[in-house]
Amino acid sequence: MLPLKLNVKKESAEGLTILCLGAHSDDIEIGCGGTLLHLKATFRRLRFHWVVFSASGARSHEAMRAAELFTVGCEKKVLLKEFRDGFFPYSGGVVKDFFEEMKGQLNPDLIFTHWHGDAHQDHRLISELTWNTFRNHLILEYEIPKYDGDMGRPNMFVPLQAPLYENKVEYLFEVFESQRSKHWFDRETFLGLMRLRGMESNSPSGYAEAFHARKIVFHG
Repeated sequence: MLPLKLNVKKESAEGLTILCLGAHSDDIEIGCGGTLLHLKATFRRLRFHWVVFSASGARSHEAMRAAELFTVGCEKKVLLKEFRDGFFPYSGGVVKDFFEEMKGQLNPDLIFTHWHGDAHQDHRLISELTWNTFRNHLILEYEIPKYDGDMGRPNMFVPLQAPLYENKVEYLFEVFESQRSKHWFDRETFLGLMRLRGMESNSPSGYAEAFHARKIVFHG
């Protein structure tokens, strides 16, 4: 496997800007929480823009707390929207308007968003608008396990050393109290997926997160 690295020179001079996009509270953390912890442990200066499109009531407090835990010690801006869960495609115009606002304000070095093949309609729309809006950026699409059985074949992997993969699961259970009664919200689910991706990528620890990298430009 060929390892790729982010621009360390820019990181040391200015800091890397990372945009995290999630349709719902807990999507970002489930999809790429371990990778965010890895980046935080690897790079000295990170700036996070953290956007959750459907987070209201108790779930807004969970989303804010999770953003704090996963980016502690880093500069961050957290934005919680209240688009109706499950109805994003039917509110596509106003969601698109918000993406246009972000385009004028942000030029991130790395973007995390949903996988374009996700079975959830809200997830697919966020992925589609990410690509329509940020056309010259490094975009990694994360995966969310769910009932639909829509797990794909990711082509980019981030090995996770101990205790980062354990920390990810601990934070999920610490913060998202509203989800604990759902039987899919389970330690074995999250650890099992990371273990499978770790096996596929030959991770030294046995654990990894995986992403769909649709387009990467290599500068030799």
